[in-house]
Amino acid sequence: MKMINGGVTAAKGYKATGVYAGIKKKRKDMALVYSVVPAKIAGTFTTNVVKAAPVKWDMKLIAENETASALVLNSGVANACTGVEGDLKNEQMAKAVADSLNLPVNAVLTASTGVIGKQLPIDVITEGAKLLAEELDDSMEAGLLAAEAIMTTDTYSKECAVTFEMDGKTVTLGGMAKGSGMIHPNMATMLGVVTTDIAISKELLQEAIRADVKDSFNMISVDRDTSTNDSLIIFANGMAGNKEITEKNSDYELFCKALSMVTINLSKKMAADGEGATKLFETVIVGAQDKEQAVILSKSVITSSLVKTAVFGNDANWGRILCAMGYSGVNFNPDMVDLYIESIDGKLKLVENGMATDYSEEIATKILSAKEVRAIADMKTGNGTATAWGCDFSYDYVKINADYRS
Repeated sequence: MKMINGGVTAAKGYKATGVYAGIKKKRKDMALVYSVVPAKIAGTFTTNVVKAAPVKWDMKLIAENETASALVLNSGVANACTGVEGDLKNEQMAKAVADSLNLPVNAVLTASTGVIGKQLPIDVITEGAKLLAEELDDSMEAGLLAAEAIMTTDTYSKECAVTFEMDGKTVTLGGMAKGSGMIHPNMATMLGVVTTDIAISKELLQEAIRADVKDSFNMISVDRDTSTNDSLIIFANGMAGNKEITEKNSDYELFCKALSMVTINLSKKMAADGEGATKLFETVIVGAQDKEQAVILSKSVITSSLVKTAVFGNDANWGRILCAMGYSGVNFNPDMVDLYIESIDGKLKLVENGMATDYSEEIATKILSAKEVRAIADMKTGNGTATAWGCDFSYDYVKINADYRS
């Protein structure tokens, strides 16, 4: 199993593209992912009570249909809090793509990201759908165009692909995602698409993606805000030619491992690209009573504003980490906790049995100055482990969000 270059066009039978339609100012703003044969579909979506029109559309289509052929995505307008008119315009966007590809409208999923409360400019969307259909391609470059077209405040596109052998066949998974702000579990604000040429039942595809997000996209946070548009959709078109996976056997476990490689890679890219972020901040909890306790503790640390600002300042203010663990809502013995920081520049124990060690502030600052830093807390009470990803809080986070609509 190995990582390869590419994204949503890496697997057999997928085409994609991204175009400038005119929703935003001089930036690509519409994307299309297309399977040349109908593909099994599954997904997970926002837990926010306020759900955007495309989220409601996709949830219904996935519940009622075994397969779909396309996903159209737009950036610039979220189509959330737009009422009946928003629902109608979302369906019109799906229909514009369906007509361009000679598909039934219920074979087209939708996704939107951008400003809440605005209606989709449907005339622009309709013309954009025609452009997308004309420019579809199965090249790696076409996949990159799609990944670029869904960006909002992202500073770079996010793609990943994995290939491996199954039943003597080469199987591939590829994905793309966007997300930079309003990132918080569950499930984590984002648009994400995974495509695979594996043959697998819809039931197991849905079970796999639902389980996977618990250790990937649900473990990242930038700013404690869960969006109205969170969507992760997976297509499986079966074109690899493997024997269809219909039970939880070794092939299913292999698929889940590959899926995890893709989603965790994309998750870390999203966390590192948090609005205004200067570094990726990872928290690892080991020795917890169980997995649930470890998850809660790790999330509490990465979401702490005081911890995030200390990381930005390269300040080994370990008391903020223990404090964040202490208000997480789970019980533990603080007098047993060991705490380390780690990066490419080394590893340093800051706390042993709940008290400061005689560590060097100079070395600690150097470790925290790296682009990727890690806090490791050993609870020493069990075998529970969890890893969460976030980023630091910089001056630019406030500026980006203060100016977002303008």
